[in-house]
Amino acid sequence: MAKARDAKPDRKATKAGKALAKADKADKAAAKHAARHSLPTDRASLLALHRDLRHRRDTLPLLSEERAETVIEIARIEVQVARIERAMDPPLV
Repeated sequence: MAKARDAKPDRKATKAGKALAKADKADKAAAKHAARHSLPTDRASLLALHRDLRHRRDTLPLLSEERAETVIEIARIEVQVARIERAMDPPLV
């Protein structure tokens, strides 16, 4: 009987392994998300990116998930442009 019991994997070790794999997967997803969503820091690059995303949005079908994601990205860029413009001396109005 001792052999049958030893043959089974340790549940705690299995759970720990799964938790590590899940954490690693989450870390990779977060890094991918940050890389994909990192924005330029200068206004000119942001405006060029904004223009390109608007053109992309206009080619996508209405009510599609891709279009919604593009609209969200456009909004993020607009917020970043506003931050840069407020930080200018004097601020752009």
